[in-house]
Amino acid sequence: MTWRAPQTGKRGRQPSFSDAAIQTCLTMKVLFGLPLRQTTGFVQSLLKLVNLDWIVPGFSTLCHRQRTLNVAIAYRGGAGPLNLMIDSTGIKADGEGEWNTRKHGGSKRRLWRKVHIGIDEETLEPRAVEVIGSNIGDAPVLPKILDQIAVDQQISSVTADGAYDTRTCHEAIAARGAAGCPPATQERQTMEADEPRCRRMQRSPARFEVLGPSHLATMERVSPPEPRREQEDLHQAAWSVTDGARLRPPSRGAASPHRRAE
Repeated sequence: MTWRAPQTGKRGRQPSFSDAAIQTCLTMKVLFGLPLRQTTGFVQSLLKLVNLDWIVPGFSTLCHRQRTLNVAIAYRGGAGPLNLMIDSTGIKADGEGEWNTRKHGGSKRRLWRKVHIGIDEETLEPRAVEVIGSNIGDAPVLPKILDQIAVDQQISSVTADGAYDTRTCHEAIAARGAAGCPPATQERQTMEADEPRCRRMQRSPARFEVLGPSHLATMERVSPPEPRREQEDLHQAAWSVTDGARLRPPSRGAASPHRRAE
């Protein structure tokens, strides 16, 4: 392991400890459930047991470096090229500690985080992990996941869902020499192979005939039914009165309030 950080060549103060040293200390912290100050003393005792005079990072250094730490995931690896599968999931976090929640009550708002994971298809081991906020899409994360894979590692294919189907993602996949989607020639060959089957599935014009002008000319026009004689007699009798006077029925075209009662 490289305990001291190499020179970055940038302006400003150079880092004293490498990412591997910070990750080792934080691993001890999580494994034994220690605070940062106790983690520093625990790692210093381990270095004394193995007769190493290395300087241990302080608790403030661990606190600042853990925010932007690039975690190196241990893996065994497969025999051939890497077939990477990428997907994301959501994690809900409360935010406050247990004592603060019991004392003052936790807030109703919850924090959401997205975890993007890249898994080896052969060994089912995680090869890359990226944690972002819920306000960031999935597509900008794929180039960062590919950057976590070593440069000397050959990537055969990258499999993901439609959320990563952008031009930037395809360019990042092509830069690593991997296949993110079938090439255009392969798609064309697949379409040509399926063309006879698609033609058989089309509807036959002999089964479904379309009515033309000649068919419409031979159709008989359906005349409206004529009113029956009994209905006319009842209509005339409704407008008669007992003294023999006869009211003039309203015309059929004019709108009359008596039409509904009739």
